[in-house]
Amino acid sequence: MSTFTTISSDKLARLIGTANAPVLIDVRTEEDFAADRRLIPGSIKLSHETVAEWGGEFAGRSAIVSCLRGAKLAQGTAAWLRQLGAEAETLEDGFEGWKAAKLPLLDTRKLPPRDAKGRTVWVTRARPKVDRIACPWLIRRFVDPNAVFLFVAPSEVTAVGERFNAAPFDIENVFWSHRGELCTFDVMIEEFGIASPPLLRLATLVRGADTARPDLAPEAPGLLAASLGLSRMYDDDLEQLEAGMLLYDAFYRWCRDATGETHNWPTNKVKA
Repeated sequence: MSTFTTISSDKLARLIGTANAPVLIDVRTEEDFAADRRLIPGSIKLSHETVAEWGGEFAGRSAIVSCLRGAKLAQGTAAWLRQLGAEAETLEDGFEGWKAAKLPLLDTRKLPPRDAKGRTVWVTRARPKVDRIACPWLIRRFVDPNAVFLFVAPSEVTAVGERFNAAPFDIENVFWSHRGELCTFDVMIEEFGIASPPLLRLATLVRGADTARPDLAPEAPGLLAASLGLSRMYDDDLEQLEAGMLLYDAFYRWCRDATGETHNWPTNKVKA
């Protein structure tokens, strides 16, 4: 039975991908992680042995800690985090419980190298519209919450990627790009192994808006209009990205929770 210091896999799954999701910390041993290098989406990998050193970074924040089975490593790390001022719980039954529930797991083999601070770094063309906002949203919500995004001149994306150890995306002739009818957002969902019904529904909207296929979903033109509007509102690409995070948070929640909801203004009744 769950206690006030644990959370079930199904409840955690409802939090992942949302703007107010807790920090997810995986403290499996290196041996356990080597046996299965996947992560619960949005997790960061840290060592329980050094929690006293890094735990203070999460003071005042909500955190969920998982180890292999939700026992001593997670419980001890969460207790340390609470000691350091965080609101920390553990994942009931740990990584194995999440896997047994057949919930999505992030394939870390596809992650680009991390920088000295443990962040993935990505680079793409400046002046984003659809895919180049949708992909950073996906990465920050489901792949690496601390990811860094560099927006540069189109002609310099590849060179910047090489010099700054950043993964280029949404340009021609790179791994993270369009494939056939799929846009980069589709490709990332597939390659990272994080497909879920809401994300696949959102991917259809992104593809329709990004590839001039409004027939794919009736909401695609609305996403395109909102995206183009944001690009006119902001001169700074990073400010536009922050605004776009809220836009995609809203579309994701619609895809997950509200596709069947309608809003009909009541018809005025004419008195005889």
